Amino acid sequence: MNVPPLPSNSASPNSALGWQRLRLTIAVSAALGFLLSPAWTAPTLLVMLRAILVGLVAMLTFSLLERWPRRLPRWLGRWVLQVISVAVVTPFAVFIAYLLTTGHDATPLWQNKERLQGMGMMMGFGVLLVPWITMTALLRQRDSTVRNQAQAFALERMALERSALDARLRLLQAQVAPHFLFNTLANIRELVDSGSEQASGVLDSLIAYLRAAVPRLHESATTIGQEMQLVRAYLDLMHMRMPDRLNYSVQAEETVMDLRCPATTVLSLVENAVRHGIDPSEDGGDIEIRVLEVAGRCRVQVSDSGLGLRPTQGSLGTGLANLRERLQLVFGDAVGLRLAELRPRGVLAEVEFPAQRVAP
Repeated sequence: MNVPPLPSNSASPNSALGWQRLRLTIAVSAALGFLLSPAWTAPTLLVMLRAILVGLVAMLTFSLLERWPRRLPRWLGRWVLQVISVAVVTPFAVFIAYLLTTGHDATPLWQNKERLQGMGMMMGFGVLLVPWITMTALLRQRDSTVRNQAQAFALERMALERSALDARLRLLQAQVAPHFLFNTLANIRELVDSGSEQASGVLDSLIAYLRAAVPRLHESATTIGQEMQLVRAYLDLMHMRMPDRLNYSVQAEETVMDLRCPATTVLSLVENAVRHGIDPSEDGGDIEIRVLEVAGRCRVQVSDSGLGLRPTQGSLGTGLANLRERLQLVFGDAVGLRLAELRPRGVLAEVEFPAQRVAP
């Protein structure tokens, strides 16, 4: 009779003789000893003790051969060595267990026919059971190793995918910064070229705005509340440049202010409305911004009364195409971006993405 050498949770030396394996070995040995005790005339506790001693020897042998010898011939698998070795050591373990538990007897073990019969029967049970129990332990150990490796590979793959997404997102963010800055500086240049007296004041406002806005251009995500601050600062700047041609209003529910929002999401929509709708129009127009939460989704709407969609405009343009890709990197496919023409003129740009609150 024998006890299964139980698999460890990892192949490291520290876990090979770990407490978990030791506890399981003792528990299983005691259970087998109890179940087989009716076949012996010895007390049940004595049979259980012998089974535990045999199980510990088998466990030590199994664990030792996990690490030694370090190298084996190609034709000899380690699992084969473990199975054969544990089977060979079992009779010796039974003999040692009987010596330790009968050393106080007046009659030597080899002269006690009844004890010899019991020892022979335990050796028979051990040699019969140990290969199957050891194979079961090896299969469990292999399955555990495969699961651990699969989990490790999955975590590594997720980390690599996350790193790739972060790198892509930072690249897109780097494209946003010069795109926004060049557009704004071009507007300031036009104001200076026209000799406007507002040029100095607008430039001061631009400097103050950039001090607050540029650091956020490099953040992967902000909140709707922070986006609203940037949008108001930008529209104030644009209003100073064309006070008679631009009016705007901002409507955002208080409950959406702490929602997660990729950096410059709303700003990109507003800048697109100014650049392609209001600025080219002789009469200018109005820009209306609305942000609300609908059915667990954040909806951002930016409408303008500018020129509207041009017949030759067949794509979203660089800014909005960049925005859509950044949204997909953050939220996956659960995003929406669409443009719609308004009557009598103007464009509605709408973005939707999952409503995720940022912890304070």
